[in-house]
Amino acid sequence: MSETVISLKGIEKSYGKHKVLSNVNLDIQKGDIFGLVGKNGAGKTTIFKLILGLSEYSKGTMELNGSGTDLDKGREKMGFFIGSDFFGYLSGRRNLEYYRRMKGIRDKKEVDRVLEIVGLENAKGPVSRYSMGMKQRLGIANAIMGNPEILILDEPTNGLDPQGIAGIRELIQKLNRDYGMTIVVSSHILGELQHTAHRFGIVNGGSVLKTITQEDLVLEQKAVRISVDDLERAKAVLEEAGIHILSEERETRTLEDFYFSVVEGEKHD
Repeated sequence: MSETVISLKGIEKSYGKHKVLSNVNLDIQKGDIFGLVGKNGAGKTTIFKLILGLSEYSKGTMELNGSGTDLDKGREKMGFFIGSDFFGYLSGRRNLEYYRRMKGIRDKKEVDRVLEIVGLENAKGPVSRYSMGMKQRLGIANAIMGNPEILILDEPTNGLDPQGIAGIRELIQKLNRDYGMTIVVSSHILGELQHTAHRFGIVNGGSVLKTITQEDLVLEQKAVRISVDDLERAKAVLEEAGIHILSEERETRTLEDFYFSVVEGEKHD
């Protein structure tokens, strides 16, 4: 049975009279790459802030890493990336040395370790001269210092070109595969997230409307394409015995298709 490492039940969050999250229910399993899907302002970052203890929820219950009501203990095994916050005049290495001390990590080799993982071991010069992709990788390097069991990534591909997006996707999969990290990642780039995550939560209007797996997307297929050795005969007598089918390819419903069907359906309820 899969182990649940993040559980949100009936979570609500309000700022005064303005409710930003409503009855959020979410379970994330150990070893997941879980994608939070939604447009800007849907509530993804707010959910992350509640999980990380950067904001308080108004109602509901939360459990992290089996810690029961001791959420701070559960957060000790978490790393997060919610925007880059570095000193532009310092190098990436110097910035990480600063954060290593702030986090109380004694191993002085930790900075070298994480820079190598994200591919920035040879990066030179101040962070202000780094490309957007390099800054995103540096942010992830900071998040994985201390080798957390759970990694929270808020829009890590935001502002990147296609090559940079592919690089971050490969890095996320590497951290999950080689280091066993459970990763929760948000994005509004649905096509890319479909290639990255195992499971998805559709977020809209401050609620998680539905969760779906990669396998569910396959079952949502719209059509089946069949390749045969006699196309003209197949067109006329497709069900006739004796036609050799060379291959079968299922056209899966895209994450983008599923997202809009759920969100649009919510509007009409």
